[in-house]
Amino acid sequence: MLPISGPPIENGAVAVEEGRIAAVGPASELGEGRRFRGAAILPGFVNCHSHLEYAVYTGFGDGTPDFSDWIGIHVERKQRLDFEDVADIARLGAAECLASGITTVGDCSFNGAAALGCDELGLRAIVYLEVFGGNPTAAQERYDRLRFGVSTAFSERVVPGISPHAPYTVTAEVYELCASLGVPMATHISESRSETLYLKGEGGPWESFRELLVAPAGTTGTRMLDRIGVLGPNLVAAHCVTVEPDEIGILADRGVAVAHCPRSNALLGCGIAPLRELLDRGITVGLGTDSPASAPSFDMFDELRAALSFARARERRPDALTASEALGLATLGSAAALGLDQEVGSLEAGKQADLTVVDLEGTSLVPWEDPAAAIVLGGSPERVVTTLVGGEVRYERDRFEWRELRQKGTRARTRLLGQPLPTLRAHARSAKSP
Repeated sequence: MLPISGPPIENGAVAVEEGRIAAVGPASELGEGRRFRGAAILPGFVNCHSHLEYAVYTGFGDGTPDFSDWIGIHVERKQRLDFEDVADIARLGAAECLASGITTVGDCSFNGAAALGCDELGLRAIVYLEVFGGNPTAAQERYDRLRFGVSTAFSERVVPGISPHAPYTVTAEVYELCASLGVPMATHISESRSETLYLKGEGGPWESFRELLVAPAGTTGTRMLDRIGVLGPNLVAAHCVTVEPDEIGILADRGVAVAHCPRSNALLGCGIAPLRELLDRGITVGLGTDSPASAPSFDMFDELRAALSFARARERRPDALTASEALGLATLGSAAALGLDQEVGSLEAGKQADLTVVDLEGTSLVPWEDPAAAIVLGGSPERVVTTLVGGEVRYERDRFEWRELRQKGTRARTRLLGQPLPTLRAHARSAKSP
């Protein structure tokens, strides 16, 4: 058992009562229960930056030369979907998160459908409803409309937040409005060099998209947000790939949390975030899968390995990030980034019983030398035996029903590609569970 907040416990056990952890310790002290041989029990992963509504966008625009062109492809294609299509995609995304051992997400949602997916599939979530543009009144109306449209999905487990999308799509005035609402807030920032060039007014490839963006701030996004007093502990800053050394200091001083998304940043050619520098400055950093359009999945194990590999490659030393540190990013680090670390992210009495069981039986990793390294290096969604949220089983490897979720996901992807829709009956004949 890997509590995260303490050392591993060999032959460990966790007792659950009324959805919360009652006790953690050796199985010999806590009594008999369900046993998992050759497996590790750990807190459910916390995915601090996701886009469930893009679960079937994998591969779209792959290799597009510039990030702005890649965004353009997705903006055009998602206009082909209606709300129910997007809800179907979000449900599939929520299921894929559970299958990867993820129990909590901080999801940036374009139209609120992610809240429905999280509510129905049983994920814990902060759903950051996205707003755009330069008009605070219009942004407020959009936020209110989105929130009201999926209000039945919000609960103690699924709560609303707001996401002013990015400094190149949202003005300072709209950022100030968002900060004034007192709800959790997330934004994309310093994701690419092209973004920085545009915001500074230095041209670059984004000039051709100027009519779709807000006017350049004349400075970087981090400095602009600091100038207007928006940076603070209530904000999750996704990416932070191109932050300059003094900006890292600003983020640290203001208590901003960073969502690190290494696979997305790498596959889009944006670069590698300075993870070690962020951590060494005391910044709270969590791990996020971002969107399958770029990542290209909600596979937290792949994200862990990417975080480990890229940090070591950037710093050119193997101790730049340990397996235990990486695991901490995906659990307690992400929970702290979302402001949920008193409830989730570690196995401690009193916390929510959000658990993941990863089976490594039959692999070359058993018996393990270091259980954290075994999970990070050898884990995969196929090895997730069961996932619990609030003490309830939300996913079991051999019992989860995928067929309808995948059928509807395929239909939505077909719409995105502009192809004739297959009938569900015809698709059902060939559909196979993963």
